Amino acid sequence: MTEDPAAFKAVAFPYLQRDPVLNSVLISNIQGRVDNLLYDPAPPVFVSVHRGDEVVGVVCCTALRGVMLGGLDEEFLPLVLEAVVESGAEVKYVEGVPEVALAFAQQLGRQFTDDRLTRLHKLVDFKALEAEGHARLATEPDLADATRLVGGFGESVSGRIGVEEEERWARDRIRLGRLWLWERDGRVVSMAAHNGSVFGASRIGSVYTPPDERDNGYAGALTAALTRHLLDEGHQPCLFTDLANPTSNKLYARIGYRKVVDFVRYAVS
Repeated sequence: MTEDPAAFKAVAFPYLQRDPVLNSVLISNIQGRVDNLLYDPAPPVFVSVHRGDEVVGVVCCTALRGVMLGGLDEEFLPLVLEAVVESGAEVKYVEGVPEVALAFAQQLGRQFTDDRLTRLHKLVDFKALEAEGHARLATEPDLADATRLVGGFGESVSGRIGVEEEERWARDRIRLGRLWLWERDGRVVSMAAHNGSVFGASRIGSVYTPPDERDNGYAGALTAALTRHLLDEGHQPCLFTDLANPTSNKLYARIGYRKVVDFVRYAVS
């Protein structure tokens, strides 16, 4: 166990790079903390499981995201559970492939409820989508619009993180060239971000269109444009969809995204 993301990166990344799409969430959460792009109200806990000199499992536990099990093998759950409990970390959520996440939540010995079921996709066959307007990279003058959209996205997904933190999130991604906007008639009407490429994979996320701008195809066209950009840069695009939203699943399938694996998240009380 460690609370040092840089030290953990050195241990975990050789293992995680074997499947950078499957391990995208773990990779981005570790790298994001190394780069000071992710902010924790309490220190994160990082756990690696070893068989001799070989790393065979990687888990992250953070105050906001809870326990992220990734594709952890179920045989390592007792070890990881012991480590997480020993660390004293607050466990708000448990997230992983369904059978492993369920077993961990059960063995934790606390009340838990279904919170979210998501599906990881990777791009297989690209197809562009069209809408009125155009995609462009966000720049510093877009900060107010970007912060507004980040707040709307948070409100629609898991709750606001505060205006200052939303502005910081937007500013950091504008600085790194990871935030894209769809503009129509001089108005910013949609946003999408990506987490940067690690081991050749880049995950698109934070796709959001305000309610009064929806049903115009902006999010799909923007996601397709960002996907094309990542392909041109030589990356493997991937993304998550909420299985409770059949519209987004159909939309991304039209762009050419195909299922990799499902993940479930439980809320722990």
